[in-house]
Amino acid sequence: QVQLVESGGGLVQAGGSLRLSCAASGRTFSTYGMGWFRQAPGKEREFAATISRRGFSTYYADSVKGRFTISRDNAKNTLYLQMNSLKVEDTAVYYCATTPWNGSSDDSRYDYWGQGTQVTVSS
Repeated sequence: QVQLVESGGGLVQAGGSLRLSCAASGRTFSTYGMGWFRQAPGKEREFAATISRRGFSTYYADSVKGRFTISRDNAKNTLYLQMNSLKVEDTAVYYCATTPWNGSSDDSRYDYWGQGTQVTVSS
């Protein structure tokens, strides 16, 4: 069992920044890949970013590439998502999740999910 708790969401103006955190417990953090997904109101959940077990490889959705940075601190059992140049269309609930794969954009490959944190970007 893995427990994931996201934090860091909030209300920010367009062009601003936020950093999300995801604290993990219950299993050795460095043994699984991690990802961030998001779900906007009335839309399906979509992939945002993923990172490999040791953090050497990352991959981003085109919609966030160049603005978001995923990282992890295996010593602190924590995953991060630095979000810069935020846009109104980034408004969503953001979820972190674990995967036995070494990172993936496919949400069906993820087995544990956090409860989500709301990010709202105003114009």
